[in-house]
Amino acid sequence: MTVTLVATLLLSVLVGVSLGLLGGGGSILTVPILAYVAGLDAKEAIAASLFVVGVTSAVSVVAHARAGRVRWRTGLIFGAAGMAGAFVGGLVGGYIPGTVLMIAFALMMLATAVAMIRGRRGPAAEPTTGDLPVLKVVLEGLVVGLVTGLVGAGGGFLVVPALVLLGGLPMSVAVGTSLLVIAMKSFAGLAGYLTSVQLDWPLVLGVTAAAVAGSFVGARLAGVVPEQALRKGFGIFVLAMAVFVLVQELSVPLWAVGAVAGVAALGAAVCWTAVPSCPLRRSAPHAVAAR
Repeated sequence: MTVTLVATLLLSVLVGVSLGLLGGGGSILTVPILAYVAGLDAKEAIAASLFVVGVTSAVSVVAHARAGRVRWRTGLIFGAAGMAGAFVGGLVGGYIPGTVLMIAFALMMLATAVAMIRGRRGPAAEPTTGDLPVLKVVLEGLVVGLVTGLVGAGGGFLVVPALVLLGGLPMSVAVGTSLLVIAMKSFAGLAGYLTSVQLDWPLVLGVTAAAVAGSFVGARLAGVVPEQALRKGFGIFVLAMAVFVLVQELSVPLWAVGAVAGVAALGAAVCWTAVPSCPLRRSAPHAVAAR
């Protein structure tokens, strides 16, 4: 067993931990691991990630279902619509240059990181006890499925907010339901990619086994780590990964990345200290409390 394979399997455990804790984030970790550690090309990494995340999500949903945290009707409708979108995305993705797919993937990571770090804004929606409106569920499922199938990302971190914001599902129920949706969409996206991509199945199955093991660890950690701190910390990590992918794909000099980061940090500091209406101040918990 080579060092590269060992590193790939160990890192794959984080995929399962992410899914067990957050109900998402699997592909955001899996694609870079397979592309930059295991050395797969972009399309193969995206296709393999859909299988890994699909199987891991299917295993993880069992525990949530036993605890009554899965809204089956909503999940199946959302998942069916997502499967249609994911299959189309997988078909299209198989014919798009790998560099374009990886850049799109990095942009999805940036959007996810910002959403996780900022958190939900405004008053929380009232939890619902029924299923969500069918038309809204279908439309959201198609859009999220298309993104998932195309770039192999955006599953849980798009599904969970959609379920919470559309009909006010409790967070725990949204996470459990999202795992059902992610499994369905992932396999549909994989079917689309397999029309034009071949996979190294021994490697894929090994990564999947490691991720499933990690999902049990994540399930045990759930409730121990504060959700807000976990999401913000993971968001910062995803942000760093997105920058890394962009640097790799665009061949951007590291000094340029450092310069942009420095300017951004300086701008944030000026906004925080000198601008009363700065969005950073408004979103800060202690700033809200001070009012």
